Order: sequence, then structure tokens, then C-alpha cells
Amino acid sequence: MKTRRVYLKYLTALLLFGSNGIVASYILLSSYEIVFTRTLIGSLFLVLVFLITRQKMRFWKNPAHFRNLVISGVAMGASWMFLYEAYAQIGVSIATLAYYCGPVIVMMLAPLLFKERMTWARVVGFLTVLLGMFLVNAQALSEGRNAWGLTYGILAAVMYAFMVIFNKKASRITGLENPMWQLITSFITVAVFVGLKQGFAIQIPPGSLVPILFLGVVNTGLGCYFYFSSIGAMPVQTVAISGYLEPLSALVFSAIFLGEALSPMQLAGAALILGGAALGELFVLR
Repeated sequence: MKTRRVYLKYLTALLLFGSNGIVASYILLSSYEIVFTRTLIGSLFLVLVFLITRQKMRFWKNPAHFRNLVISGVAMGASWMFLYEAYAQIGVSIATLAYYCGPVIVMMLAPLLFKERMTWARVVGFLTVLLGMFLVNAQALSEGRNAWGLTYGILAAVMYAFMVIFNKKASRITGLENPMWQLITSFITVAVFVGLKQGFAIQIPPGSLVPILFLGVVNTGLGCYFYFSSIGAMPVQTVAISGYLEPLSALVFSAIFLGEALSPMQLAGAALILGGAALGELFVLR
């Protein structure tokens, strides 16, 4: 029963993350304002859960690891700002596929940063993802469209890679404390950017209040809590395989709720991106 509950929490988190772009499409704010409100509400939620569960702060015992966690949080805030801008410019489906190149960047840098062995599967997987990205965006780029949107999506993927790499270097800060500090740092990063760009006077349209609260409390706060409280109790290979439910669900949700149908060439590219990423990870975990 406990194992089933852990798996259910993990799969729920992936589906929530996959629906981020759908919920954001109902919020009539700029991409930066959406990320600002999302990280603010999500941070407050995790702090509340941390206090209710009476957990103890341990970050001060590992200053080097906490510094890496702060860098990871800054990268996460930047990644989300780029991603939500990509949502606005090129749609949820293509932005998600660009963003999902992030794990592949981590995979290729792992031998250099973490002394992990380079394998043929990683190389083939990386080249497969590049081919998939070309197929997904070839038509739009040939017509001179979506260049900036794709750039934002790729920048989001790069920041995702920084987030994962530095979070891995903060391995001594565990449990709920890890995502709580990371989300707080992300909020501070986004808050500084928004404050310098336009100030903190954000006018929230009445129809956007409910999706903002849903994105902050459910998708961000509850989603992060479910995610980080379940992956530690699951086999690594299961986490890697099941993780592909997030981008797949984003594609399905965007087709159902937003009518973002991919062309046959883009569907082939999507298959190559997800398949290439899976190839590199699964063969490493064997």
C-alpha cells in the first residue's frame, strides 16, 4: 500500500507539471508575472508544509551545498521565465519539446562534471534529439517564424541543465528542505527581475485569480512536494522511465485543451526527442 501511494504521488506530480502550460494559458499576465506569482505562492505553500510537519533546518551545516542549491534555484527561476515566454510565443507543445532537451544537456555534461562514463547510447541519443529538434521546428524556421520563441525554449533547457547540475552538487540538503529553499531562491530571482523591469504593481484580472492560485498551490507547491517526497523511495530506473510522462502529457493536454495539433513531421520530431533522451538514460541505468 505504501509503495502504491509513493507511485501515485510521483505520477500525479508528473501530470501536474505536464499541465503547467495549459493552466498558464488561462492567466492574462505576462510570462514573468506568471512565474512571479507561481513561485511566490508555491514557496509559501512549501514553507507552510515544512512548518506543519515540524522538520528541522540543516542547510547551515553544509554551506557549500547550500550555495550550490541557491545557484540551482536561480537557474530554476530563470528557466521558468524563459519557458513561459516560449509558451506564449510558440505554444505549449513545441516549447515543451525544446525544454525537454535540458536532460539531454545534463546527460552529455555528466562525464565531464561527475566523471560518469561516456557511452555510445549517450552520443546516439544526443544526435537523435538534435535531429528531432530540427524536424519539430524546420517548417516554422524556414518561414521566418518562431525564432525568438525557440530561442527562449532552448535557453530554458540550458537553465534546466544548470538547475539539475547544481542541485546534484547540493546532495547533503535533502528532504523537503531541498525544494523549499530552491523554490524560495527562484522566487527571489524572479522578484528581482520583475521589480527592476516593471515594479511590483501587478494588476490581476478577476478571471485569472483562480488559475493563478491553482498554478501556485497545486501545480507548484503540491506538485513539488509530491515529486521530491516520492523519488527518494523509488528505483532510479523507474523514475527515469516514468519521467517521460510529463512531456508526453503536455503534448496530449495541449492538443486536447488548446488545439495545438502537431504536423506529421513535428510528431516524428517529438518521437525522436523523447526517444533519444530515453535511449541515453535507459542504457546508462542498465
